[in-house]
Amino acid sequence: MAENRRPSNGDRRSGGRSGGPSSSRGGQGSRGGQGSNRGQGGQGGRSGGKGDGRGYGSSDGRGRSGDRPEGGRGGQGRSWDKNDRRKDDRRRDDSRPRRDGDYRGRGAGRDERPEDDRPKRTPEEQARYDGPDFPEGITGRELDRGVAAQLKGLPEKVAARVARHLAAAGALIESDPETAYGHAVAARLRAPRLAVVREASGEAAYAAGHYSEALSDLRAAKRMNGATDYLPIMADCHRALGQADQALKLAKSPSVANFSAPAKAEMTIVEAGARRDLGQVDAALRTLELAPLQSKSREPWVVRLRYAYADALVEAGRLEDALAWFHRTYAIDADEITDAAARAADLEAKGASSNE
Repeated sequence: MAENRRPSNGDRRSGGRSGGPSSSRGGQGSRGGQGSNRGQGGQGGRSGGKGDGRGYGSSDGRGRSGDRPEGGRGGQGRSWDKNDRRKDDRRRDDSRPRRDGDYRGRGAGRDERPEDDRPKRTPEEQARYDGPDFPEGITGRELDRGVAAQLKGLPEKVAARVARHLAAAGALIESDPETAYGHAVAARLRAPRLAVVREASGEAAYAAGHYSEALSDLRAAKRMNGATDYLPIMADCHRALGQADQALKLAKSPSVANFSAPAKAEMTIVEAGARRDLGQVDAALRTLELAPLQSKSREPWVVRLRYAYADALVEAGRLEDALAWFHRTYAIDADEITDAAARAADLEAKGASSNE
């Protein structure tokens, strides 16, 4: 398991989640911005926590009901005419004996082996499979319709249990990310072949600081549904694992050009943070200066961009410029998703003491 630490300077996360790319919830972009996270001038992590809606159980999510069904390409098998069958056709049928261990479930993630043939779980494995206790009132019906539709390929009882775990993960991810991750893992163990489940597990792992696990699950989700929304989170996970070069590779992915403005901002912040990890502060500043820092929008992604730029200016030793940008950040940070006001006050105090 990855070390539970937050990425260092330049981290995107500060003001909670901004809606994220998850197919199971609404909003845009990935995790929160460049706020007072750990590793940035000694500031505390996750300031504010004021995202605009979170959770796989959110009824305002925008589930990917249009995603390709799990299982890859469908309907592309050859239709053989009975008079055109080749002599060497060795298609497998139900009468052919299966090899040992070859039990292929008909539902996504379903284990068709007889109960007695399944390996026994250790107590620890059983606890992970069962998952944490459900919060009071969580039924699974909280899920967005699009997400619930993706569970219909599962057996009814399994689908109900997975839905409940996903809803619990969404409800707890801000207040108790570790428990949320436990619920997401329980869902994944029951339905590992569903993209929405791997996505939920990946984002919960990210929130809880299990960055290696988050990368694994988000890569799996990307293979299943082809979505690129997860790239900023994946890049940030690489940074947390000390793989800044890998983060930069993802930041240069061709698909980033087609991102929405909020998603581009998230990737820009991660890219600048990776540059700072490598000691390339000037390159980090140039990366941020190409972003719309002067945008008149007061959206959270603009707040985070400005904060990231101010923070990089501090590292570059340009304290007067940094002070100006912290003030510009605070001016549009109505929800206080960053600690820009406190950072500005701190710089002003240092400036006053140096002039005495």
